[in-house]
Amino acid sequence: MKIRNGMLFIVGLFFVGHLSAQTIEDEAVDWLQEFIQIDTINPPGNESRAVDFYAAIFEAEGIEYETAESAPGRGNIWARIKGGDEPGLILLQHTDVVPADRQYWTTDPLSGEIRDGYIWGRGARDMKGTGIAELATFLSLHRAGLALNRDVVFLASADEEAGGAYGVEWLIENHPEIFAGAGLLINEGGAGSISNGEIVFGVEVTQKVPVWLRLTAVDVPGHGSSPRTTSSVTRIVDALSAIKDNPFPPHVIPAVDAYFSGLSLSMNNEWKEAYADMASAIQDPSFLQEFHSSRPGHHALVRDTCSMTRMGASNKINVIPPEAWAELDCRMLPDRTSEEFIADVRNLIAGTGVEIEVIMAFTPAISSTTSSLYQSITNVTREMHPGSRVLPSVTTGFTDSHFTRDMGIISYGFNPIITKSGDPSGVHGNDERIEIEAFRRGITDLRAIIRDLVLD
Repeated sequence: MKIRNGMLFIVGLFFVGHLSAQTIEDEAVDWLQEFIQIDTINPPGNESRAVDFYAAIFEAEGIEYETAESAPGRGNIWARIKGGDEPGLILLQHTDVVPADRQYWTTDPLSGEIRDGYIWGRGARDMKGTGIAELATFLSLHRAGLALNRDVVFLASADEEAGGAYGVEWLIENHPEIFAGAGLLINEGGAGSISNGEIVFGVEVTQKVPVWLRLTAVDVPGHGSSPRTTSSVTRIVDALSAIKDNPFPPHVIPAVDAYFSGLSLSMNNEWKEAYADMASAIQDPSFLQEFHSSRPGHHALVRDTCSMTRMGASNKINVIPPEAWAELDCRMLPDRTSEEFIADVRNLIAGTGVEIEVIMAFTPAISSTTSSLYQSITNVTREMHPGSRVLPSVTTGFTDSHFTRDMGIISYGFNPIITKSGDPSGVHGNDERIEIEAFRRGITDLRAIIRDLVLD
């Protein structure tokens, strides 16, 4: 284990002074403020700074831990509380965050400022807040010193925001001992929401599969004043037009059907009937268009999609370039292979002379809802929030859970932090923030859930 002495000393002093806080929820608020102030924006990541942060806490608590850098500055840290023979539980988080443009924020994105009852800063929701909730849960188990029925592993990894190559993917290949004996995992991806007085907890059990593609066209270059019948640029435009004008057919997979049906129970508006039977609703083209316009996030759960996000061609306005390119962020529902999806894209652009390169493509996987962890989530949230409901959910984004699902580990995206309907979170946007009281209550609930699971 290598820890930068300067950072260890400074952060270590901070946490030794806070170990006597009244509750672990109080400590967690301080930890989250401090954690947000640590710059782990990816790129470049510098997640070893987060490793130093957590290492200092573990040192102060007397917890053994291990660290590893997948590349210079790309740090990962893990610790284990030993328990019985039940399949182990991993508390997984990523420590990198996406960039933030200060000119569009009302505060410094790395301030960790408390204002208007919120903690502000990049990562407050995605996912340093969840990471600190997992830390508080892990430390509460350690401090209690009770016999556990299974191992509990705390794992903070690098690079999730860029795909996980320097984080979980690398750890699975180079440190498989972290995952040995694990059967359950909790990560980001689901949470609670309250609307019309009803609380619904979504537990992410699967996600759309990212398939990132690069389209490239090569043709004869020339002067802009004398266009030919085809060029690298027109070929790319033709390919993109084919994709735009031929959206993938809508369909509802069972996990999405269960999610939407569950949501319909809380609805009392014009959407209720459609959500109760989305497979029938999407057969109406006018409904599908309105669904896409009004609720793009949920619309994305009923079809495969491709977003055109990057393009490039000539570096001079009067030069027709020999090569042009575009990149697509495609997301497919997890009911077939990525190879089948890519074959569909190839068929769409056939005849344009455009080649496809696969930048990244994951494999589909769905976690069962019959596990002991799912049961603990259901039991505890029902007790802590009478009248609430738990729904298996599907997310349009991707997390590191797809790596662990591929290993056969039942993996859920879940944090019981409850967000009020319409309350802005700023995730990947401006003014990211988390309500302090919701954060504190979420920690209390998460600790109860994990204790229900690991204590006989």
